[in-house]
Amino acid sequence: MPRLFTGLEIPSDLARELAMLRGGLSGARWIDEENYHITLRFIGDIDGATARDVAQSLGDIRKRPFMVTLDGLDVFGGDKPRAIVARAKPAPALVELQSKHEQMLRRLGLAPEPRKFTPHVTLARLKQASQMAVADYLSARGYFLSRAFEATRFVLFSSRDSVGGGPYVVEAAYPLA
Repeated sequence: MPRLFTGLEIPSDLARELAMLRGGLSGARWIDEENYHITLRFIGDIDGATARDVAQSLGDIRKRPFMVTLDGLDVFGGDKPRAIVARAKPAPALVELQSKHEQMLRRLGLAPEPRKFTPHVTLARLKQASQMAVADYLSARGYFLSRAFEATRFVLFSSRDSVGGGPYVVEAAYPLA
């Protein structure tokens, strides 16, 4: 049973720049730069026939290329920090693309995504990192300047059942044109 999700790849030059933010936080498991992405829709573990339907239906989504802007570092988890992320601005084109993925997957009979779409690139997963250590990490890297890239395609990724963080495999790519 494949575990699938859709997303935007991060260009290698930007991924290298984000990877320079690694380190200096106890309890962090840093994601490898080749696995950086912005998840559009987590699909989960599905059977092979449904996976084929998903892959085929994604090809029907038509959108133009658009700019994606990463605008700072953040933490997910509040009182119990669980991830360090680079936030992406929820620009209309990005939100519309994510919405198209959600609509298409619902039409195929998949359950709706329960979480609100918050575009981001996960840089580290946290286990037992204190709020103070995370705050210190974020304040020390407050120099992170806004970075933008053009999204020219979205992809269908697969991953193995693991703790998270990859490796991710591009199963299919869909150009934005």
